[in-house]
Amino acid sequence: MRNEAIIDIQRKTGINWATCITMVAFHIGAVAALFMFSWPALIASILLWWVAGSLGVGMGYHRLLTHRGFKTPKVVEYFLTLCGLLALEAGPIAWVVTHRIHHAHTDAPGDPHTPREGSWWAHMGWILTGTAQRYDDETCMRYAPDLMKDPVHRAFEKWYFVPLIVLGVLLLSVGGWSMLFWGVFLRVTFNFHTTWLVNSATHLWGKRRFETTDDSRNSWWVALLTWGEGWHNNHHAHPVAARHGLAWYEVDINWWGIRTLQLLGLAKDIKLINAAGSLKEAHSTRTQIKVAA
Repeated sequence: MRNEAIIDIQRKTGINWATCITMVAFHIGAVAALFMFSWPALIASILLWWVAGSLGVGMGYHRLLTHRGFKTPKVVEYFLTLCGLLALEAGPIAWVVTHRIHHAHTDAPGDPHTPREGSWWAHMGWILTGTAQRYDDETCMRYAPDLMKDPVHRAFEKWYFVPLIVLGVLLLSVGGWSMLFWGVFLRVTFNFHTTWLVNSATHLWGKRRFETTDDSRNSWWVALLTWGEGWHNNHHAHPVAARHGLAWYEVDINWWGIRTLQLLGLAKDIKLINAAGSLKEAHSTRTQIKVAA
């Protein structure tokens, strides 16, 4: 009931002006970037999109911090989290709390961004209104006690916007306005919408491998835009599995990144399933991976 009350307050509180102003500014900046094209700026934005969207959000915020689908040394965990901060999708604690609430109440009362409340709401309406991504300490301790007890993650949460500012200054000094607008404004705005498509599109359109109680779907085109996060029905059927693309044709670049960490001896206890939903084991020359559903 507490979660339903939180979401009800969120819908009734009104416009979150700080978020709205930020979103408007970034969208204007993204359009302006189109008039400042340069090849170095494009290459930098694509590289940063991978760093923030794949290493940061997909591997770090989502599969590692939220679901603990694998384990890494703390220095690697903090590095992936730092990459996630460059996406400007909130600090790690707020992001994890929102996503854990989503899994606890998927497409039901209490879900922060279900399309059953409207596709616009699911895509970005929820982030513009009221208490979105803003929780009291009690809620954070309930849903993310592991992160709340970590002083580094708490510092990341407090100063989550600083790394992007530093990056912007560096891009401006190295490549001028074109590099800044492509590497920050256009790249961040594009990544906003690709992430939000997981909340909206993959609960509306696509195919279902598993019969889950929610509306989750597998979407190949959302997967391509999010480095593998679009295999959403697979994910909701087995949330802690580190690999979302279960068939050979389900491209999952975030899994390839986790697998690379494992081969380097930087990831262990990786949870996996196969396309039938059964447990399977994987091995490497460096370590054996423990799997669980």
